[in-house]
Amino acid sequence: MSNFFKPALLIIAAVAAFMFFSSTFVVDEREKALVVRFGEIQRTVTEPGLYFKIPVLDELVYVEDRIVFFESVDKTVQVVDGRRYLVDAITMVRIVDAQKFRESVGASLTLARDRIDTRMDAALRQTYGKRTFDAALSKDRAAMMREIRDQVRSEARSLGIDIIDVRVRRTDLTPDVLNDTYERMNAERFAEAATLRAIGETARRRIRAEADREAVELVAKAKRESEIIRGQGDAERNRLFADAFNRDPEFFAFYRSMQAYTKALQGDGTTMVLKPDSEFFDYFSGKAKKQ
Repeated sequence: MSNFFKPALLIIAAVAAFMFFSSTFVVDEREKALVVRFGEIQRTVTEPGLYFKIPVLDELVYVEDRIVFFESVDKTVQVVDGRRYLVDAITMVRIVDAQKFRESVGASLTLARDRIDTRMDAALRQTYGKRTFDAALSKDRAAMMREIRDQVRSEARSLGIDIIDVRVRRTDLTPDVLNDTYERMNAERFAEAATLRAIGETARRRIRAEADREAVELVAKAKRESEIIRGQGDAERNRLFADAFNRDPEFFAFYRSMQAYTKALQGDGTTMVLKPDSEFFDYFSGKAKKQ
């Protein structure tokens, strides 16, 4: 008899354990749980702990309770001047209404991301379309991110999601616009360099012209002063010669003749054709003394 009851007890214990484990579930602090029966939500569990449900009939749908990050990558936007840019943004969301989240997107974060990303694309285009590119790099950047967040928030609330924040991570030119911008900046730099070279060349010519003018003036001044000094020297020399002549005409004549002999007879092989009685030889023949 005992051999008969032992397997039965084991089966009853196994069934009881199965029923117990099937009727309990655990919710931790990172998630929420929806208890669904025949497709209808019976209750929402938001606090962590151990809970009970009806085995087999009740199903559990776990919903993320932490902050979730959605990335929007390479979104094309156009600013007021017509140029196009690529924008990367990060959306920080949190599921605040698990029941609405399940009813709208089947508790699927992927579907929720697609819905929010579509609205994010439109919000980025609308926000950037009212501003210049410089605004995205200035103090308007914070206001732009708040504006984008508020526009996306209406769509997210219909999904049971709250938009905590939106951050623009990158704003870059598209490849074609980047190339055009580079070519334009390159041309501007070349034009600026040509302008600077022209200014430098003009300054160089002006400085050289001033230097040449000053050099000519200095040389002319030096020549004028040298001529004045030379004239003064010649005048002083003539005065001395005249004074010497007045004091001793005979000695002055002798001195001048000696200078003439020195200049005429200097060097080797000097040949002079003169008459013997020429005045040039007066002091050789002694005529001057006799006179």
